[in-house]
Amino acid sequence: MVSLLVMLASTFMIAAPASAAAPQVRTQAPGFYRMMLGDFEITALLDGTHPFPDVAVLTKPAPGADVGQSKLFDEYAGEANALLAAADLKVPTEGSINAFLVNTGAELVLIDSGAGTLYGACCGHLIDNLRAAGYRPEQVDAVFLTHLHADHVGGIAPGGKMAFPNAVIRASKLDADYWLDDANERAAPAFLGSMFEGDKASLKPYIATGQFQPFDGAAELVPGIRAIPAPGHTPGHTFYMVESKGQKLLIWGDVVHVAAIQFPDPGVSVEYDTDPGQAEATREAIFSEAARTGLWIGAAHISFPGLGHVGIRGNQFSWLPAEYTTQLSKAAGN
Repeated sequence: MVSLLVMLASTFMIAAPASAAAPQVRTQAPGFYRMMLGDFEITALLDGTHPFPDVAVLTKPAPGADVGQSKLFDEYAGEANALLAAADLKVPTEGSINAFLVNTGAELVLIDSGAGTLYGACCGHLIDNLRAAGYRPEQVDAVFLTHLHADHVGGIAPGGKMAFPNAVIRASKLDADYWLDDANERAAPAFLGSMFEGDKASLKPYIATGQFQPFDGAAELVPGIRAIPAPGHTPGHTFYMVESKGQKLLIWGDVVHVAAIQFPDPGVSVEYDTDPGQAEATREAIFSEAARTGLWIGAAHISFPGLGHVGIRGNQFSWLPAEYTTQLSKAAGN
């Protein structure tokens, strides 16, 4: 009798309805990733991702012409789609907006700041991710900007309010002179209008307090971080070389927007480039140097965390993403 009761109870338990499933979270993990560079701690911070307008903005020199750019997907659609397909991608690709926090032990420096409120709800998550990474905005000593496009400068003052009250903001004087000039705004293509307005709104509170301090040309801004002019994307577009104990990380701003296309074909530019020919030359030169020397690269618009190396496969450049590691006590090598 007892055995029969046990069997019936077991059957009932199996047949009973399952409890409700756990609700889906539907949010991504905090967007930060850390590595060591010599004695420097590098924290990649994600501001957000957005559908990148590949078809509208990617360009390439016009076929058979000495000057001028054609829309990539108008004149070279087969080639472009083949490169995307090889990476299991299609348009629109997803554009990451990355920034990099460098703790030298003496200075806390943020390189680029994301879009803040200038790109809508997709982005502007840098401050939350900075906090998730264990830092507070008021601890940042300086913000170095690769250039003054909205998705790099907007994070210093979301909604026009200073986000880093104790930081000096550094950018190339060439870029500041261009983007803060009303005459340049009137002469520029209409699609760049929001860039000018975003720059002015973002920099305004720091200009008012004397915390915006442009620099000229190449310069060591703090020990271990050096500005390197890299024009083309904007007049004052700047690389930052971060170096500790012989290890080097080059934070290169907007050299690449769509990795699957621009590594195998560095001739592809974007409509936002002030000088596409110069931008292409800058891209090819740094690809070659990085592949030859094994530099670490910090890339603003390669899938988060945007840390890795430039490689060569066959006769084409390629992106080699950093291996994920939890071992921070051992410095990462080149």
